[in-house]
Amino acid sequence: MTRRRWIADDWDGRSATLKGEQAAHLIRVLRAQTGMECDMVAGDRVWRAVISGISGDAVQFALLSEVEAEPALPVTLLLSVFKFDRMEWIIEKATELGAERFIPMTARRTERHLAQAATARVERWRRVAREAAKQSRRSDVPVVEDVLSLKAAVRIRPAPPGLSLLLAEQERSTTLFAAMQSALQRSAMNNPSVYLAVGPEGGWTAEEEALFGAEGWQAVSLGPRILRAETAGITAMAVVAAMLT
Repeated sequence: MTRRRWIADDWDGRSATLKGEQAAHLIRVLRAQTGMECDMVAGDRVWRAVISGISGDAVQFALLSEVEAEPALPVTLLLSVFKFDRMEWIIEKATELGAERFIPMTARRTERHLAQAATARVERWRRVAREAAKQSRRSDVPVVEDVLSLKAAVRIRPAPPGLSLLLAEQERSTTLFAAMQSALQRSAMNNPSVYLAVGPEGGWTAEEEALFGAEGWQAVSLGPRILRAETAGITAMAVVAAMLT
């Protein structure tokens, strides 16, 4: 039987602790008892663990042995803020596909009320990423950064030989697949870090595309069809994940 997997709130070399909602669910719903086994994610590593104690609203575990786990893929998604339910969906699915980091940003066509409310949603997005990481049995939790302006986000670049790719509706000659294939051939054995910028509903403005270009981002296409922002992001993440795996 597959062991349940939890993500430690606190840990050291020999033990880990669950608190808050995770501990409450384990205690009240799963009827936690001393000696129950699970997998525990602690410090980007996965351990076979057993419950060693239950006190109040916390559950303590003894870490027994390390479990082999796949690392996150070196992929960062820069997400122009769009409808929050769809933001949660793309964060969840991209986490399942192995994304390492998310950078929410406000673009020219981000709806004003969404831009104003985005900062208050970051903690919820982090919880979505955490739950998706646990569900997909990842050995880590992707980082969800604080919301940035597009002008600030566009300057964040991966270290060489990283790849910065702008999903652009107007681009037709260079596909995401072709850009990734070329980068992988250049980098030989090492997977490059990949940054993917996903536009808002309504797409990038010409000025924004020019700004990305001036900062060295490469515009790429996902094909002739016009996709919703969340569909474009998940499609791009799936393509990149398949090529990096």
